[in-house]
Amino acid sequence: MKIVAEHLSQIRPSETKAMTARAAALKAQGKEVITLSQGEPDFATPENIGEAGVRAIREGRTRYTAVAGVIPLREAIRDKLLRENDLGYALDQITVGCGAKQVVFNALFASLNPGEQVVIPAPCWVSYPDMVRLAGGKPVVVDCSETDGFKLKPEALERAITSRTKWLMLNSPCNPTGAVYSEVDLIGLAEVLRKHPHVWVLADDIYEKLVYGDARFATIARAAPDLFNRTLTVNGVSKTNAMTGWRVGYGAGPIELIKVMNVIQGQITSHTSSISQYAAVEAIAGDQSYVPRFVAEFEKRRDLVVEKLNQAPGLTCSVPDGAFYVFPSCAGVLGRKTASGRVIETDTDFAMYLLEEAGVAVVPGSGFLASPYIRISYASSVEELTKACDRIIGACAKLSREKAA
Repeated sequence: MKIVAEHLSQIRPSETKAMTARAAALKAQGKEVITLSQGEPDFATPENIGEAGVRAIREGRTRYTAVAGVIPLREAIRDKLLRENDLGYALDQITVGCGAKQVVFNALFASLNPGEQVVIPAPCWVSYPDMVRLAGGKPVVVDCSETDGFKLKPEALERAITSRTKWLMLNSPCNPTGAVYSEVDLIGLAEVLRKHPHVWVLADDIYEKLVYGDARFATIARAAPDLFNRTLTVNGVSKTNAMTGWRVGYGAGPIELIKVMNVIQGQITSHTSSISQYAAVEAIAGDQSYVPRFVAEFEKRRDLVVEKLNQAPGLTCSVPDGAFYVFPSCAGVLGRKTASGRVIETDTDFAMYLLEEAGVAVVPGSGFLASPYIRISYASSVEELTKACDRIIGACAKLSREKAA
């Protein structure tokens, strides 16, 4: 008798975690590998936030909390959403989870009936489709081309919606492309959604403050206030505040949804770490003078990586407006041969070639439902990024000039 449930046959391991694990295995063998596959800032958690966590321990704030999160944290989230996003929520419309990832999963698990559909613009974060499947739903993937800035267009959304559609997933700034939806973009999508009142919107805003140049962050519950009551706004402290390991995310939305999400979380994790919650109060409500410095450093790194990658034979890399990833096309290397005679047939082949030949770990675009691309995180030091990009340029130059017949 099989122990593994049948429905798990459709679920894939996270491609980002898998590539990072491969890199770690090579490092364990003594090989030098630069890991650019993980979406994790290399900055230390700011001192004021760390001190808040230490203070929580010293003050004995180490016991169970309410499933939805401690009141001071939900108050900080409420105030932040009003102050920065012009979104007004009551405390019982806010829930805190073990990272934004759990909040997204809780929402899907709480709302999807078997076979109901979730529209997911692609390229997309690797976990969205599998979380939908785990919750019993059906992901409906809509390809968004690079010529459209990797963003969902209203006409494509209209074609994707059916009577079974339950959610539209919107991630801006986007992982993996760095695409940022403007207020005008969101207003255009809202015009379609108004015609389909059964469709809810999950706005994943986790990279909210990591935008560059003339780009401006916008969220759909603010851009289209009439959709407020069918929007779940998700955010967290992992990326902007360099707190990936603290595992604190949050969601704000209609009370009937939040209540059921809390029921689900109460049967899984109960709540996120009490210590992390009190540190997150400081991250959200305390001094954030470090954020502009983080953003400026990320922008500098982005420009460096884009310039370097466009020197690599066969790669083309556009300039992203947000997050901390670039998503270059590797179409130009497909069909070329390695020195050993192996043909690079897919973006996965190319990612493995870079890992084995150049000692650089990247993630193939297929993991984000977009080929032929690779995702590179520039949340590493300038020195490490420079070395990695030079290795990628060298590895591309070693491929045969002629494509295999």
